[in-house]
Amino acid sequence: MNFREELNEEQFAAVTAPDGPSLVIAAAGTGKTRTLVYRVAWLIEQGVDPNRILLLTFTNKAAREMLERAHELTGGAVSGLLGGTFHHLANRLLRQHAREIGFGNDYTILDADDAKKLMKSCVDELELDDEHFPKPQVLLSLYGLASGSQKPLDELAYDWFDDSPINIADVLKLRDHYVKRKKDLNVMDFDDLLFYALKLFQTSDYVRNLYQERFQYVLVDEYQDTNTIQAEWVHLLAGKHKNLMVVGDDFQSIYSWRGADYHNFLSFPKRYPDAQVFKLEVNYRSTPEILNVANACIKGNPLQFQKELRAVRNSIAEPTLALLRDGDEQARYVIAKIEELKRKGTKLSDIAVLYRSHFHAMELQMALTHARFPFQVTSGIRFFEQAHVKDACTVLRLLENPADELAFKRLMEMFPKLGPKTADKIWKKIGSRFEARKPEAHQQLLAALPAAAVSIWKEIQPV
Repeated sequence: MNFREELNEEQFAAVTAPDGPSLVIAAAGTGKTRTLVYRVAWLIEQGVDPNRILLLTFTNKAAREMLERAHELTGGAVSGLLGGTFHHLANRLLRQHAREIGFGNDYTILDADDAKKLMKSCVDELELDDEHFPKPQVLLSLYGLASGSQKPLDELAYDWFDDSPINIADVLKLRDHYVKRKKDLNVMDFDDLLFYALKLFQTSDYVRNLYQERFQYVLVDEYQDTNTIQAEWVHLLAGKHKNLMVVGDDFQSIYSWRGADYHNFLSFPKRYPDAQVFKLEVNYRSTPEILNVANACIKGNPLQFQKELRAVRNSIAEPTLALLRDGDEQARYVIAKIEELKRKGTKLSDIAVLYRSHFHAMELQMALTHARFPFQVTSGIRFFEQAHVKDACTVLRLLENPADELAFKRLMEMFPKLGPKTADKIWKKIGSRFEARKPEAHQQLLAALPAAAVSIWKEIQPV
């Protein structure tokens, strides 16, 4: 394989780095995944046994993609390489060594719903279920943050419930009870996998030495999103050979709310004074104008590795900054831009609107619908296609169009003990003559409804 032809100079330097700790600062769109995959191929070409390489990622999708690309690149020579998420590796290790930390190797992993049910059971057992006590999901999030960040639970609890009439001692007591119940039942939740995997390495010399010896090379993706427990575990895994390569971008750390600490990334050279630092700054994704804005926006951040993104794509147009008062004005601005582009001959199918979070799109979807522009939402469900919105609109649809059979049946099926067959019978009986604005129509409907639905209809029927 000719690595020089396949990679740019920055990527080649990282891929062919000599042994020892390495920090790869991979800015957006610079080929981070490509660099990691080619690093694996390079190590194998140098004669490293794939069984002695560990590749850690944050999502199953990323792990599958990297392993598939490495398999394709090396002609299948990666057999034996262990790659996956932190949780995946933790589970594999604990399945063999859980007895070392007081669990059976046949422990069960609780999914989110099971964890909530067990937490609710613990709350009931301690008789803490008053109207002010936090919900199970809130408690699980708090306990998970304390576990991942390795911060004292009482400090976090005081911050979380600062304005709430909650006894912090009860929150601490409940955590201890929840931990005990999980051990009694031989179960772990997802946070436990990482917590006990680290504990296993900290308390068992045999286990730590076994895996430190095995993993001669450790590669970690998205290192800026590691929490305290993951970072500490990584350093233990690479503790013998020190061949640790972490890849990430401090500009893209957005998960502090779930315990991620970008200081793990920034402090890597301090933890490893002999670490080699590589910067990937050639961007293949964006135009020069977009990168100029990005570089200018981040330049003043004092906590960063300074880097300057450089584009390989051709110039197109400068971005526009529009200062708008609220979501409605923003939506009107977008509609005006779409109309302008359409007048210039741009097809609607060639226009995309990006937004930060899905809930920001409500005003925009309203405006697009009002302007009669067809549109497709590629993430989530369109506002008017969401079940609760369609439910709320059924009466409005009937007021507008009494012959709307679908709206009538949907309305009927919202009542208790009234399924599709009964809704169909009621429609055949009165639906085609149902005019929601007329009082007599409601009397006809009341006569046709099952007894369980009559009182509900009387409460909501239009006056």
